[in-house]
Amino acid sequence: MSGAGAHERYAEVTAEILSRAPESDIDPTLDRVRTVLDLLGDPHRNFRVVHVTGTNGKTSTARMIDALVRGRGLRVGRYTSPHLRTVRERIVVDGEPISQERFVEAYDDIRPFLEMADAMSDVRLSFFEILTVMAYAVFADAPVDVAVVEVGMGGSWDATNVVDGDVAVVTPIGIDHTEYLPDTLDGIAEEKAGIIKPGSVTVMAQQPLPAAEVLLRHAAEVGSTVAREGLEFGVTSREVAVGGQQVAVKGLTGNYENLFVPLFGEHQASNAAVAIAAVEAFSASEDAAGLDPVIVGEALAGIDSPGRMEVVRTSPTVIADAAHNPAGMIATVAAVEEAFSFSRLVGVVAIMADKDVEGVLEPLEPLLDEIVVTRNSSPRSLDPAQLAGIARQIFGEDRVHLAARLDDAIDQAVGLAESGGEFGGTGVLVTGSVVTSGDAVHLLRGSGDQ
Repeated sequence: MSGAGAHERYAEVTAEILSRAPESDIDPTLDRVRTVLDLLGDPHRNFRVVHVTGTNGKTSTARMIDALVRGRGLRVGRYTSPHLRTVRERIVVDGEPISQERFVEAYDDIRPFLEMADAMSDVRLSFFEILTVMAYAVFADAPVDVAVVEVGMGGSWDATNVVDGDVAVVTPIGIDHTEYLPDTLDGIAEEKAGIIKPGSVTVMAQQPLPAAEVLLRHAAEVGSTVAREGLEFGVTSREVAVGGQQVAVKGLTGNYENLFVPLFGEHQASNAAVAIAAVEAFSASEDAAGLDPVIVGEALAGIDSPGRMEVVRTSPTVIADAAHNPAGMIATVAAVEEAFSFSRLVGVVAIMADKDVEGVLEPLEPLLDEIVVTRNSSPRSLDPAQLAGIARQIFGEDRVHLAARLDDAIDQAVGLAESGGEFGGTGVLVTGSVVTSGDAVHLLRGSGDQ
């Protein structure tokens, strides 16, 4: 097939998958995914798994784990969500998203079995369920030694949870997705604890006490060994460096000094410690004395986390960040304050209608000089007029501006930043949603599928 024809077929397949029920339309059962995988011969049983859940930091931590495991010479598949620029970002082998051609092949390979499973159920497989099956099939076919799998939402009923992880990683838990998950920390933790399997190792980032208690109890019930940040492992020192931070980590089996992490914020240092502990736990039988510090340093120094405190433009500096809940935004604000010294900072914010809008906006009030509210490309994006009304209650009338489109909002914010700030000291922060961040990256850097 010609290049143009292959791209056209890829567009057709992507549209076909996207026509399915979206990630926000959840029917909590693993039966459909299990049915397809059974018909395919259980490809998800052909590799070991590090399974990652939590509310914030999942994708960054999964990317770090991937890099660290590849540094040990193993072939790694990584499945994360959502995507920023192309759906292929979700299915990664050897550190690279699968090609358009491989994406089409993977879908065509499983399509007959999807049709069979659809016919056996009252509910067709969703967009996320299909991508999960595709990922597991691609990983088995590669083949990979290890899959680093990020939960889409929750844990117990998430489509990814047909695997039994050697290591279950739980990044910080907070209140989010309450239209689908419980509205208490212990309730959310109960759902996320579902990925902790008998005989596994559970690596826990620092957690609020109600969440920690639930996770520890569940781990004890199923016989999972627990490693806790701040007790068994953690960051021992950290200082800001050009382009990121210098970190030292006490691991489960080794100590790692002078690690350069090219990401901003204390939360990313914590993510690095969690990732190191997860790979130590995964590799314990081969590396009882700890990981090779040189490999750890090289892996983390090469890490990136697109759309997470990502500088996508300079003069003025434009940062795209995916914070979309109160805890995430608090971490973002702290990272901006620590890593940058703006004389004037203007925000561009678009938030999903089902989020805690006030909780997302309030941490930004002391940070931003002005804010431009808008919408992102998702149909779930809150109407800008409604968002402006909420923002004015927090920021006051004079600091809030409205734009109907994100591109216009970014242009307006750049103008506002440059009009009142010192040359070289102005910035724009585009945030409020993973989709908002991804849209900003797309607008300023182009699509990953062009």
